[in-house]
Amino acid sequence: MIKNERQYRITRAQAARFSDALEKLRQLPDPGLHPMIAKAQEDALRSQLGDLENELREYESLKSGDFPIESLKAVSEVPSVLIKARIATGLSQRDLAERVGLKEQQIQRYEATDYATANLARIMEVVSALGTAVEGPASEAGTR
Repeated sequence: MIKNERQYRITRAQAARFSDALEKLRQLPDPGLHPMIAKAQEDALRSQLGDLENELREYESLKSGDFPIESLKAVSEVPSVLIKARIATGLSQRDLAERVGLKEQQIQRYEATDYATANLARIMEVVSALGTAVEGPASEAGTR
């Protein structure tokens, strides 16, 4: 994701270099190169160029103001989503604490304050632990 104008300029320059390289590859194919290798090179360049162009389009769209500001509402819903996910996956506060490497009391405090004191890294650890619970065997969640 492009986060500022400097990264935008760098990405635009990279995209131009990939585009030039792709054009040269098409116009001046190496006769000594196996056709499968030549195709792999072209596919790789095309794929990388496509990724860069997508990033450029996204940044340009955001710069033009195209962002659904109401999507920020989802951030305020994170605490209740985490608590609901823990309950739905059959994990107790103790189970979640063990998965994250904390004491049960810390999870209790986080939930009591709607995760107000948890930093983003900790919230991501909780999300990961809950995701692991969802991906685990169904019988595991049922035994908790």
